[in-house]
Amino acid sequence: MKKLIFVVTLLLCFGIQAEELDLGSDLPLGDVKMMDISGKKVSLGEAKGENGLLVIFSCNTCPWVIKWEDRYVELAKKYQSKGVGMIALNSNETTFGSVDSMDKMKAHAKDKGYNFYYAMDSGAKLAREFGATRTPHVYLFNAEDQLVYRGAIDDNAKKPHKVKKPYVADAIDAMLTGSTIKYASTKALGCGIKFKD
Repeated sequence: MKKLIFVVTLLLCFGIQAEELDLGSDLPLGDVKMMDISGKKVSLGEAKGENGLLVIFSCNTCPWVIKWEDRYVELAKKYQSKGVGMIALNSNETTFGSVDSMDKMKAHAKDKGYNFYYAMDSGAKLAREFGATRTPHVYLFNAEDQLVYRGAIDDNAKKPHKVKKPYVADAIDAMLTGSTIKYASTKALGCGIKFKD
């Protein structure tokens, strides 16, 4: 009986999680307003630049985020001026009352020099719709709101100087020049998003 309850619980948990967005999919929930660290509400549509949008599912404490987030800042510096908007979304709904609270998000963003939107995904609606499972988990949309890349930031979280495949940067460069994206889908590595049952 305990085994049956466990299996049913697993099915229920995973049942609320959508499949990961397919490449070519349209930007979902682009009009949903979320509270940003600025104190204002923002949607994906508003965060988007004229040439696209980079969405990163992130948080405050995951060791993988900590290793990669300096590269968030570098990506924003390089590409926001080229018309690619950027937003990080915190979907860890079970820790919104503690380590992922809005106050902690504001402090974390200030400490790390965030130069992009950082918003709370209330109810983890967007994470579920995107099929995001990890922090960080990255999705890149082009000017036509179509998904052109999903996965990891690059191929070496621990040692930035040893990165051989800067997946996101290469994908954005290819997108902006109309070239083929060599690695359009990679495996997102990181902590699991903290969904409520």
